Amino acid sequence: MSQRGIPQKTRDEHKMTIHRGMVTRNYLMTWDLDKCVGCQIGPLVCPKEALTHVPVQLENGRIAVKASVDVDEKKCVNCGMCVVSCPTHAISLTINGKPEIPVHEYEAYPEYIAKTIFHREQFDFALKDFVIDNCSVDVISYDEKRDTMRVDFANCIHCRQCEVASNGAFEVRQPWQGSVVLHRERCVEGCFACADICPTRALHLNDEGELVLADYYCIKCGACMQVCPIKPVYESQEFVFDYQGMEVKRSHDVLMNADDLAIKVERWRLNHTPVSSAAWIEALRKLADDKAQMVEIDRKRALRRADLMRALRGHTLTDKLAPPKKR
Repeated sequence: MSQRGIPQKTRDEHKMTIHRGMVTRNYLMTWDLDKCVGCQIGPLVCPKEALTHVPVQLENGRIAVKASVDVDEKKCVNCGMCVVSCPTHAISLTINGKPEIPVHEYEAYPEYIAKTIFHREQFDFALKDFVIDNCSVDVISYDEKRDTMRVDFANCIHCRQCEVASNGAFEVRQPWQGSVVLHRERCVEGCFACADICPTRALHLNDEGELVLADYYCIKCGACMQVCPIKPVYESQEFVFDYQGMEVKRSHDVLMNADDLAIKVERWRLNHTPVSSAAWIEALRKLADDKAQMVEIDRKRALRRADLMRALRGHTLTDKLAPPKKR
């Protein structure tokens, strides 16, 4: 029997794939499970509910088995929404061997606007190793031939650690604006699971072994909320929106126990290219919190914050290399 058009799924400890071979289109979706932090964004935006969350396994307050995702290959339609939305670039999609996102091709889903810009004329090259060491995903390198810094933009997660480590020579614009709040007094004693899963070290253990938050580095993935023993409780509520003269009804989950959580992440606003589609409106309603205001930490103020410097690896080097600017 021909396997044409029938999705074939493979999965091991590090990678999950779906291959669907058609007559003229050959689809391959790949999940890098080492990059995946189980943030729940993929399952939220999936229009076919093909993605499901795989919960974390904890032992004595630390992660024994990471949270991740699983996919029902029979439901997946290779639309690419999860690829665009993944904050750690853990998902890729190729069609006939080339990267392609169908929801972009059909203008059904926007491109997220995020940038990491290097201002060479402002950079103290004595800091180059310090900046490289503090890149959370190892995408920054030094080009000796051209005497400049290079960034692998396709894999940059825009955590902003390079911005602080370089004393502002790197400029990072994140796609999501929002907030993250840590209530240390509510934490389960001895639990540091959120620090284990955080892809940017926004949540980390300081030199005294205490859990602390460097909020400026947060990319609003929400993985910390998924691994915290104090689980968020959601209630499904209906929402209605107008699309091309039609009234469309959908449901989304609303957080009900915000005052009980030890860690809470909110996404308020997304920088993206213009698009108008029912699929995007529905996805955005599921991803974003109900916030009328927008509050973003001022970049210049962030560069002066001592706690952000202390959150960097080898932060004591900055005492010699980049003394803090006077107010």
